[in-house]
Order: sequence, then C-alpha cells, then structure tokens
Amino acid sequence: MTRTPIIAGNWKMNLLRADVAAYAEAMAAAGPPDAPVDVVLFPTPVYLGLAATAMPDWTAVGAQDVHAEESGAYTGDVAAAQIVDAGASWALAGHSERRQYHGESNDDVARKARRTLGAGLIPVVCVGETLEQRKRDETETVLDAQLGAVLEVLAAADGAGAGAVVAYEPVWAIGTGLSASPEIAASVHGHLRARLNGHQAGLGDSTRILYGGSVNAENCRDLIGRADIDGFLIGGASLDPSSFLRIIRLSTGSAGGS
Repeated sequence: MTRTPIIAGNWKMNLLRADVAAYAEAMAAAGPPDAPVDVVLFPTPVYLGLAATAMPDWTAVGAQDVHAEESGAYTGDVAAAQIVDAGASWALAGHSERRQYHGESNDDVARKARRTLGAGLIPVVCVGETLEQRKRDETETVLDAQLGAVLEVLAAADGAGAGAVVAYEPVWAIGTGLSASPEIAASVHGHLRARLNGHQAGLGDSTRILYGGSVNAENCRDLIGRADIDGFLIGGASLDPSSFLRIIRLSTGSAGGS
C-alpha cells in the first residue's frame, strides 16, 4: 500500500507574528513540491489563525494541543471547535512535552485524540520512550501502553477516511541533537505497524507513522528511505523556512520546495 508521506513542523513556543508572515512568504515563493506529500505546520495557538490564512494552500496548519472537553471553564486551553474555526485541519495529541510538563496520561491523550477526530481534525498521536526506559529495555512495553490507549481512535480515524497518523518521538532524541539511527527508528516503526495490524487487519498498512527526534537535512534521507518511516514531525529544524523546505525537497526527491 502506498502511503503519502507527511513532512510536519512543530514550532512549539517559538516565532512571532512577523516571523509567521515571513515564513508564509518563503513557502509561497518556493512553490509546492512536485512529489506527493502532505506538508503541515503546527504554530503556537496565538498565531494559528494567522498561519492558516497566510500559508499557501499546499501547506496545512494544525494545533499543538486540543482540550479533551468540548467547551467549558478551562482557562488557557483551546477547544477543538475553536481550532477548526481558526482554519486548522490537523492536531497533535500526546506530544512528549505535554506528557512530561503537563502530566498527561495515556487516557488523557486518548480523550484528546477522540475529541480531535470528532471535530473533523486529523489527529497525530505521539508516542515515545525516555532514555531511562530505553536503557531498561522497556521501549516496546512503553510504546504498547501508549499506543494501546488510542487504538480505537486510530481505527475510527482510518474508517472515517481521515487517515490515522502516529508519530514516534524518542524522548531522548528531542532537542538533544541525538537522533535514532535509521535502523533503530525503522525497527520501532515496524513494531508499531505490527501492533496496529494486530488490532485490526490492514490498520498498520494504512497508518502513516512519522519519526520525530532531531530530524534535519543531514539525516532525513537516510531515515525516510526505510520502508516503515512515512515522514517526520520536525522541531528545531522547522523554525527556519529554508531549512524546512530543504528537508521537504530532500525527503521527497522533489525539485520544488527548494
């Protein structure tokens, strides 16, 4: 089964209004890649509407987080309907920094992913182990628990035609400059795909699984060349549009986006 790759950039708590406008101009000037690819940017929520309006139509915009409840007295949080209203079409659920700094449990992530899908957004569910867990040889146990909590949501997304998306982000490789070797990343992606297929026949074959962890222009081709790696969730290297565009070009073999 052919799976369209995804090249996504997570800006986290970075960039200002002028930066977003300049980024959009750079994307528009580069033009769309000439190879099939979904390009998605996840700006800070303050600039979600701006990015959705300013980015060229070949670039989708997503939210970095979604509240699990439909609405209510949750100061500082953002509802899925508000995210849709701002012009976004994707959303992250369970990024490791949300799990670490906000104490989000596997159940919390599942509830957020379910709300995301219910609002018509494409959920990107993040999973990954810490360095200590890897050293204790607990990677598969941790990932199975994280993935197990969202299997029904991913199956529902696939059945709804939205397309299930999982992002494997080893916590020890995020923002550290370290990156899982292509062999390690491919092995983990293969395990995740098998787990998905074990839950529902064909779910793993149709689910796109991204790698996230210090992806850059130097390592992207080696990583995406592996059969089970369907693209990237990029952090620091996505803050500069020229860097992000180069990764798109190198990862897709495209003449555009340069």
